[in-house]
Amino acid sequence: MKVVLLCGGKGTRLSEETGVRPKPMVEIGDYPIIWHIMNSYAGYGFKEFYLALGYKQEYIKEYFANVYARENDFSVDLATGKIDFRNQKKLDWKVNLVDSGAETLTGGRLLRLKDHLKDTGTFMMTYGDGVADVNLEEVLRFHKAHGKLATVTAVRPPARFGEMIFEGDKIVEFKEKPRTSVGWINGGFFVLEPEVFDYLEEGDDTIFEKSPLEKLVEDGQLMSFKHDGFWQCMDTLRDKKLLNEIWNSGEATWWNNV
Repeated sequence: MKVVLLCGGKGTRLSEETGVRPKPMVEIGDYPIIWHIMNSYAGYGFKEFYLALGYKQEYIKEYFANVYARENDFSVDLATGKIDFRNQKKLDWKVNLVDSGAETLTGGRLLRLKDHLKDTGTFMMTYGDGVADVNLEEVLRFHKAHGKLATVTAVRPPARFGEMIFEGDKIVEFKEKPRTSVGWINGGFFVLEPEVFDYLEEGDDTIFEKSPLEKLVEDGQLMSFKHDGFWQCMDTLRDKKLLNEIWNSGEATWWNNV
């Protein structure tokens, strides 16, 4: 089962961070958010990743090129350049890093991976800036059971502000950030069939969330897996601070110890 992560956007709403590095490399605790997302998939046994890169892709390539050295102790013989690793902590992940263009949009990035994915059957896809404690095995089972071309995980994020209910000018109820008052939104964590590539008709300019998903809806080929648990994207500094607070509290429910 191959997993696509869209990692090429410019992250302009988080420009305080993304001016110097791509958003997937912004850290939650000790790891960039892309590592958190991959860890979530790996915890369910999905360990072959395709990262669709674009903006400042060299940061992501450097990170994965050197992750083995970063995770292990080693000695270097400067006379020969030979490196001997000590504790040899190993991960059985396979990470494919693919340049999908600096200005390519989300659907176009997926289309750039067509040759890698067209003959592999069902695959997964998500964004490089959001974490959730969604059960990915259940999402896959749901997708296989309905037999359609696409599944999207639907989430209800907490409201940004509290809600007041009035009778005239009198407040009769005050709800602090009620989740249920917010509608279901696209939480990422897709499961897709290769036929979805037929819906990416505008090349690099295809916005996956517009025409492709709209046409999949028209054709009755898009289903939603409703996730009522934790979900949080990292669009702003406020989001980054919140995710780091959760991580530091030891309550990061999206993290799998793999």
